[in-house]
Order: sequence, then structure tokens, then C-alpha cells
Amino acid sequence: MAVRPIVMADQPILRRKAEPVPRITPALRRLIDDMVETMRAAEGIGLAAPQVGESLRVIVVEVPEDEEVPGSGVLYTLINPEIVEASPEIVEGVEGCLSIPGWYGWVPRARSVVVRGLNREGRWVRIRAEGLVARVFQHEIDHLDGILFPDRITDPTRLWRVQPAREAIPEPVPTDASP
Repeated sequence: MAVRPIVMADQPILRRKAEPVPRITPALRRLIDDMVETMRAAEGIGLAAPQVGESLRVIVVEVPEDEEVPGSGVLYTLINPEIVEASPEIVEGVEGCLSIPGWYGWVPRARSVVVRGLNREGRWVRIRAEGLVARVFQHEIDHLDGILFPDRITDPTRLWRVQPAREAIPEPVPTDASP
């Protein structure tokens, strides 16, 4: 496993529709393992293959365990995922993206979704997700279609940048130059 560089928003691969995965191979499983390691190293909760430079329909999702967040604490790996059902109820929530560091915004998403795809063993799975986990699935599947979270924001004033904290430069310590 390896941590891969994360592709930034100005790269064309993030605006293209990713290619369906025709078959599961050892190389694809290595990609999935690398994506999980990359997501965790970046302290993310989701990652799509285009974000590591691979135009393939693969996502990984892992929301830290929280007893108040259904579906958290589980590592999901999906190949060729698709949303097959979405609740009509739309809720806004704050999103950020590893490919757009420092930017956050209020994004409307379906409160719950049913996602279908292949797991890493090639078996079809259906995942019913709600709340934050549903939001992450929608965000990552958007990446596979060339959509970034700011594209979903309806009011540009609800997008903002957070500057990283700069470490204070320590003041020089006076030294006693007397003999």
C-alpha cells in the first residue's frame, strides 16, 4: 500500500466522467488499498479514484465511528457505484474536499440514499445510507461524474476559504554576552 498524491481541482481529470471498471484485478485491489491509505493519511472521510489520478469509477468512504451517525465506523469500498434511490428531502451541510484544500461550503444533498456497486470481491452490494454517510457517498460519486462540491452550491456567499493557521515564529531568546 502507498499514499498517493491527491490531484488538485485545477487538473482536467477531476472534470471528466470516470470510466467504468470492466473487471476486478489485483492492480485494482492495490488501487483501492492505496486509496484507503491516502484517504486516512489526509484525514479525509471519502476519496474517489480520479482524486489520485485514476479515471476509474471507484470510491472509498470511511466516516469515523460515532454512535449518533448511522453507518459510521465502516470502511466502504465500491466499484462502479451508483445512487439507485434518493430521498426527496434535501438538507444542507458543510462540505470540504481533499482536492480543494481550505475551501468549504453549504451543499444541498438528499438526506438519505441507496447506493449500489461492486465490493472489492466483485459482489453486488446495496448500501442504505443517511445523514453524513449519505452526504459522503453523494460527494464521492459526484467526483466520478466530474462534479466538484462548489458546483452544487446554490448561493456563492455560502462558499468560503479557511486560511491554514500559521505557526508563530518564536522571538529570539536574548543571550547573556558578558564574560
